[in-house]
Amino acid sequence: MDPAEALAIVAAGVAAGAVNAVIGSGTLITFPVLIALGYPPLVANVSNNVGLVPGALFGAIGYRRELRGQRRRMIQLGACSIIGGVAGAFLLLGLPERAFDAIVPALIALAVVLVVAQPRLATALAHRRRDDNERSLTVRGLVTASGVYGGYFGAGQGIILIAILGISIRDGLQRLNGLKNVLAGLVNLTAGIIFVFAAEIDWAVAGLIAAGSVVGASVGARSGRRLPPTALRALIVVVGSVAIVRLTLV
Repeated sequence: MDPAEALAIVAAGVAAGAVNAVIGSGTLITFPVLIALGYPPLVANVSNNVGLVPGALFGAIGYRRELRGQRRRMIQLGACSIIGGVAGAFLLLGLPERAFDAIVPALIALAVVLVVAQPRLATALAHRRRDDNERSLTVRGLVTASGVYGGYFGAGQGIILIAILGISIRDGLQRLNGLKNVLAGLVNLTAGIIFVFAAEIDWAVAGLIAAGSVVGASVGARSGRRLPPTALRALIVVVGSVAIVRLTLV
């Protein structure tokens, strides 16, 4: 790895950390960079996953004020995320990567539609929701499924999570965004632990992404917390659309 490649990986890590803290889908920045530099897809995927774990931690810390009062949610839905992350990691190690790549653009497109429709859907479903809706089997199942996806590949996991949480739980979008950071971080951590023992990791790549993602997440959390809900939704749509294009082309 020459200095120019190392700089490109760090820069991608910074951008991914910032995007993950605000929205999710940072993998769509780092993964294509690694592929362009010649890393095998599986090595790129697992090294990227491990490298983004520190950034996920700093992203969650950056939203600590929004996480106040959400301990029960973090415990209940966090357990679902961990289960999904385990399943997704083992799927990645046991199945051909192309088998899942084919449906990823459709999943992200659905998530973007859900985010756009979230205010109207929330109003329509308000009479059916309770403040403790995170206990429902449907929400737990969807969060677990997003964990499976995140453990397998992860690009757009944050977009899918924020769509699920926004429609299912009655709370402010920024608070749910903080919860999303915790859940996505747990998925990355869980899958990363499995990859350390069962997959080939390029530790130089993982280290560079980790360093960049910590910086990016710290900056992204400070900026993202100031965004009004409408601007945050617009940003989610833009990043989600770019993610679909990139996944189709990569």
